[in-house]
Amino acid sequence: MKQYGVNELRKMFLEFFESKGHLAMKSFSLVPHNDNSLLLINSGMAPLKPYFTGQEIPPRKRVTTCQKCIRTGDIENIGKTARHGTFFEMLGNFSFGDYFKHEAIAWTWEFLTQVVGLDPERLYPSIYQEDEEAFEIWNKEIGIAPERIFRFGKEDNFWEHGSGPCGPCSEVYYDRGEKYGCGKEGCTVGCDCDRYIEVWNNVFTQFDNDGHGNYTELEQKNIDTGMGLERLAAVVQDVDSIFDVDTICALRNRVCEISGKEYKVEYKWDVSIRIVTDHIRSATFMISDGIMPSNEGRGYVLRRIIRRAARHGRLLGISGTFLADLSNTVIEGSKDGYPELEEKKDFIFNVLTQEENKFNKTIDQGLSILGEMEEKMVKEGKKCLSGVDAFKLYDTYGFPLDLTKEILEEKGFTVEEEGFQSAMKEQKEKARSARKVTNYMGADVTVYESIDPSITSTFVGYDQLVYDSKVTVLTTETELVEALTDGEVGTIIVDETPFYATMGGQCADTGIISCGEGEFQVEDTVKLLGGKIGHIGKVTKGMIKVGDRVTLQVNESNRSDTCKNHSATHLLQKALRTVLGTHVEQAGSFVNGDRLRFDFSHFSAMTKEELDQVEKIVNEKIAQALPVVTKVMSIEEAKKTGAMALFGEKYGEKVRVVQMGDFSTELCGGTHVANTASIMLFKIISESGVAAGVRRIEALTGNGVLSYYAEMENTLHKAAAAVKASPSELVAKVEHLMADLKALQSENESLKSKAAKDALGNVMDQVVEVKGVKLLAAKVSGVDMNGLRDLGDQLKAKLKEGVIVLISDLDGRVNMVAMATEEALKSGAHAGNLIKGIAGFVGGGGGGRPNMAQAGGKNPAGIDEAIAEAKKVLEGQIN
Repeated sequence: MKQYGVNELRKMFLEFFESKGHLAMKSFSLVPHNDNSLLLINSGMAPLKPYFTGQEIPPRKRVTTCQKCIRTGDIENIGKTARHGTFFEMLGNFSFGDYFKHEAIAWTWEFLTQVVGLDPERLYPSIYQEDEEAFEIWNKEIGIAPERIFRFGKEDNFWEHGSGPCGPCSEVYYDRGEKYGCGKEGCTVGCDCDRYIEVWNNVFTQFDNDGHGNYTELEQKNIDTGMGLERLAAVVQDVDSIFDVDTICALRNRVCEISGKEYKVEYKWDVSIRIVTDHIRSATFMISDGIMPSNEGRGYVLRRIIRRAARHGRLLGISGTFLADLSNTVIEGSKDGYPELEEKKDFIFNVLTQEENKFNKTIDQGLSILGEMEEKMVKEGKKCLSGVDAFKLYDTYGFPLDLTKEILEEKGFTVEEEGFQSAMKEQKEKARSARKVTNYMGADVTVYESIDPSITSTFVGYDQLVYDSKVTVLTTETELVEALTDGEVGTIIVDETPFYATMGGQCADTGIISCGEGEFQVEDTVKLLGGKIGHIGKVTKGMIKVGDRVTLQVNESNRSDTCKNHSATHLLQKALRTVLGTHVEQAGSFVNGDRLRFDFSHFSAMTKEELDQVEKIVNEKIAQALPVVTKVMSIEEAKKTGAMALFGEKYGEKVRVVQMGDFSTELCGGTHVANTASIMLFKIISESGVAAGVRRIEALTGNGVLSYYAEMENTLHKAAAAVKASPSELVAKVEHLMADLKALQSENESLKSKAAKDALGNVMDQVVEVKGVKLLAAKVSGVDMNGLRDLGDQLKAKLKEGVIVLISDLDGRVNMVAMATEEALKSGAHAGNLIKGIAGFVGGGGGGRPNMAQAGGKNPAGIDEAIAEAKKVLEGQIN
């Protein structure tokens, strides 16, 4: 048998199913689309759910994919064995109501035995124990002896996920030979050892589960198959595990090379080598799909993966940042199947290195906090770190539990693991309850799911803002209806619409839908499953019925301003790449008629000079009156033009390419001006950070800029009038006023100081000696905290050595200050503790340093008692 490589096997699989009439679709993003039930795509079927449920019509009834997937359910065990990884590629062939068990099983066998060349004698099918149809096909049609067909129960061979479509499975196992076995008598298919490995799983979706264990036959039966590409490669290449297949082995070897460690020499090194190898694959692919490290959701999954890899790199003795280097090896091995990795290379490296640097800082911070926790345990005579503290290290400083355990064990301490697990469980439950309620699809359950999936809408608004069409669907907020009447809120769907639905950062059109009988105010336009466009709003007069011929009229001025802002974001992105570098990638945008917001990858705040330069370039391109040309072409042709694509966007076979002269070329489905001159003006209002490695620019165009300057001018005139100056004299006048204010403040402070002295009078005769230390404790009226501190400093200078306590009542509240000189401190005086000891008499609290402390209170009646108590407290302090 030929030992095919990972990239060869992927190609062979897709081409085989193309020859069987399947449409080979590119892998979907790891970020789920319209599916709140998943953080990350974890199977080949997950992104195809809308086709299985009938909510969207598939591009073809037969589809094949190689889907990138991430599963982190048992991340703590990754590396401990070589069986699993967090990242894998899932090969799959799917039928949406077309072929069923006969073809699926036959093609499974044909691909494995004739295309890949696996020995038929080493292949063993399994079936669900009650699936006689599958047994007959394997036995009679494929020719497998009954004793070689294994029957398993519901747990192993029946796929279901709550309510909804489900069905029996048929897996195919491969006997890798005795060298991989456990050696036990009776070792066969289903044994936990590595000899019999499952390579293929056919799911026959033929039932619908109502959620209460009642099954009915589905009208449209589907096929959903899955085969791990890396696992198949391990079988074909006859290697120990997925970590030994060609592409992953090259990555593993690079880890060994930069760490100076050898694989399969010491178990703890092997664990770390496998973790780093697996995790850098996941991280590279996640970042390429636009996921950024963060403290929640899929961003937190990425952060954990990167930090775990970084920490295990440290354990292997790798110094400095190294993840970008390894990511390069991932890209080299995978760009055949995923060319976008090469295109996003600089961006991926930047994100990895930034996160690695951050962790290098937090790990040191965490070690210092752990040191404090150790000291506390020694003081309290404890030998076990609380689970809450261990979880704090994990949650705040990215410390895995095993790292905390390892460090503490060296010093004879243990960790209360139960407490850690319950803190972890509590956090998970909070996260789970915060997750949206979902149905089988993961989308919020809405009225739109009841709409016939064959109904669709066509957008015709690129070059026309008024259009006549037929109403196909009407809904209220809860149900499908035949008509909407005056005052009712609902949604209208038509065949063709000039209204742009919110998408790609561009806000929806608003406007009017009208017919002879009624009028509907469109407040929002949304893209629904299956290519439908919903116009959400309210009937303002009369009524509108399903089947009515209506006129759709977009709000022209809002659309015009939105186009200006959208076109300006294209100019802005190119200008940012010109000024800051090609690592700049769009990370999000928001465009409406009033303003534009553009988020982009960059790792530091922009300087004023950079912002000025970007603004200048955009305005120059506006002034150059560049023609804005939109062409529709295939995605491949678009890439040849150098058009920039966006993270997470789902592009069809044909895409729109928007070109602005020779300056900017982007893939974009939004609406634009015909010439950059229409934008008129561009003004950046703010630049800020919104997330790690993501900056945000907010800007205005056209009339928005004119309004901005008009408002600024109005403010300027108001400010000038307020200080009785003309706008041209305003700066000089303000400078003069500030100088006057400064002088008056200084004079005021002098007067307050004098008043405080006068209020205190001559108190030096109130000085008493307490065990050889002078104490001056006095009451003064109407002085604030600043005044008390100043008085204290003056009295300290007069007293030379000793302790001063001053208490004042002001507007029904109490201010207290205590000060101790150097010699007094040596004798044991402590201002902070002294204040603590007397503050209770005035209904307050406070404290501070040994040499100076202050407090506030709300009971002036207790001042005399507090002054008397000061002497007693000081007596207790003096040695």
